[in-house]
Amino acid sequence: MTVSSPLPILELRDLWKTYPVKRGWRKTLPLQAVAGVSFAIKRGEILGLVGESGCGKSTLGRAVLKLDEPTSGDILFNGENIAAYTASQMRPLRRQMQIIFQDPYSSLNPRMRVGDMLMEALTVHRLGDKAARRLRVAQLLDQVGLSSQDGERYPHEFSGGQRQRIGIARALSVRPQFIVADEPVSALDVSIQAQILNLLQEIRGAYELSMLFISHDLRVVHYFADRVAVMYLGRLMEVLPAKHIERAQHPYTQALIKSVPLPDPERNRVVISLGGDVPSPLHPPTGCVFHTRCPLVQDRCRREVPELKRYGELGYQVACHLVGGEIIYG
Repeated sequence: MTVSSPLPILELRDLWKTYPVKRGWRKTLPLQAVAGVSFAIKRGEILGLVGESGCGKSTLGRAVLKLDEPTSGDILFNGENIAAYTASQMRPLRRQMQIIFQDPYSSLNPRMRVGDMLMEALTVHRLGDKAARRLRVAQLLDQVGLSSQDGERYPHEFSGGQRQRIGIARALSVRPQFIVADEPVSALDVSIQAQILNLLQEIRGAYELSMLFISHDLRVVHYFADRVAVMYLGRLMEVLPAKHIERAQHPYTQALIKSVPLPDPERNRVVISLGGDVPSPLHPPTGCVFHTRCPLVQDRCRREVPELKRYGELGYQVACHLVGGEIIYG
């Protein structure tokens, strides 16, 4: 369910996250994990964030929630800039911002019963009395397809898909407004992936959630998200509606689309081959970070960093010198 509001629930403005990496005894280099990312997520919207492994997707998700402190830039949550908030200032907001982790095995405490894990967040935020918390735990387990008796069991007694359901229940326990789902189905079998995605869609409607859905699988994002943001080496390459993904303008997005296997072996299509390897974030290329692998590279691409621009009547966004448009962040 989409809730219309002129104010986005989340807006990033020129967000950077760098890590100091030592080289030798004295030399320290900045590793650019996230480099000047700007976008907004409307209320009730799912924004899918895709890109190759190591492009900075998970780091961005953690920085949004301030699990990793951003180096610079603004994070506006409900119109409030939380980028410089301390841990004590963030604590009241933790109820409204939650995360579903990628690995359902390591993200659960093996020494705690499932019911105690779900109860913990309710206790920390002082939500209801003991009886109300027990009732809430039972409701959560039922909502994610488990039984109330499962609350007495330990994580090792569940399958991977069931553990991810527990992770989803934990994120929902405090009734958040916004969730970062960090590759929540990548560690699961294909049949289980569909079940978890359908569960997330049901929960989205029931809780009127907004979500940043991180994945390396373009097919999953195409199916699940409202819009798709494509990331490469810490920068946004393109943002457009998921249902119009075939209209992508950026060469990198087009290459990702063409690399997705077709279910029909008799269908043929042109495959865009990307030469070389992804550059090191310790030594990112000058100009457009994609120019070292782009089949359409020009001299300007090597010199100038392209701004994220709006193009087309539907307000798509692209960072490419080959596509004309109006600069929206700069």
